[in-house]
Amino acid sequence: MTREFDVIVVGELNVDLIFNQVNGFPVVGKEILSDHMTLTLGSSSAICASNLSSLGLKVAFIGKIGNDVFGQFIIEKLNRSGVDTSMLMIDGDLKTGATVALSYGEDRAMITHQGAMSHLGLNDIDEDQLLRAKHLHFSSYFFQPGFKNNVHRLFEMAKNVGTTTSLDVQWDPAETWELNLGQVLPYVDVFIPNEVELKKLTGLSSVDRAIESIKNISSYVVVKCGSSGSVMYYDNKEVRQNPFLNKDVVDTIGAGDSFNAGFISKFIKGASPEECQEFGNLIGAISTTKAGGTGAFKNLDGIMEIARNRFNYQESKE
Repeated sequence: MTREFDVIVVGELNVDLIFNQVNGFPVVGKEILSDHMTLTLGSSSAICASNLSSLGLKVAFIGKIGNDVFGQFIIEKLNRSGVDTSMLMIDGDLKTGATVALSYGEDRAMITHQGAMSHLGLNDIDEDQLLRAKHLHFSSYFFQPGFKNNVHRLFEMAKNVGTTTSLDVQWDPAETWELNLGQVLPYVDVFIPNEVELKKLTGLSSVDRAIESIKNISSYVVVKCGSSGSVMYYDNKEVRQNPFLNKDVVDTIGAGDSFNAGFISKFIKGASPEECQEFGNLIGAISTTKAGGTGAFKNLDGIMEIARNRFNYQESKE
């Protein structure tokens, strides 16, 4: 069967207002200054979708936005990056989500208004939509209460129509980390948390113990470890991949989502798990060379030029 899209991304949508080079931390009743500001496409899901498209894949998005300036900005940005937005739902009674991010070196502080993203749920999606793509990626579970306790049904629906799947849960603002991994992960081919999220989700104090607790549920457990690279477990093998280090980090916003895009882009093409992991590390590093998570990703040729010139990456023949 020929499928229209390589990937359908289901997830939250918001804009990011990013302040870089912030002079100190905010204090109630006082004002501080930022040397740089960027308004860009936000949300983990949208950054991943946009960068997947820039890597040459055919990508569609299922999400919900308001009928407002930020919503139109998101549609424009997704369309400009080549992402199909025909399945977006626009609700005039809701506001499009927005995040204000203060970037400090390799870390950041954020505040988010969820808006329309919190109204997307399982009833908004059907098998006919998922049948249009080879792969389903879902991100930011805790920002989307419409999927609470039933997100496994989304992945089950995808598997029923022969679509491969990936999941990146992202941070839990409430820090309760209530997600039944034993219920969800059997339907997830590639589980891609970062090391902090994995430890929080499993309640275990080390990445190794956390992986051990879930290693045989998903086909691939891929853990993002920031400037330490990544670790992957599959077929009773553990693979540690060194990072591509960027000595001049602009910001790290979207680096994990860019890793997802790199891994998934190779996974869909049938590359080896090790190639997928290495490419994920590379695309995550490239993300840090520009602001906002999508700034470094114009098209595949430009991305690979950065890979060769900044990170000495030599692509293997596929």
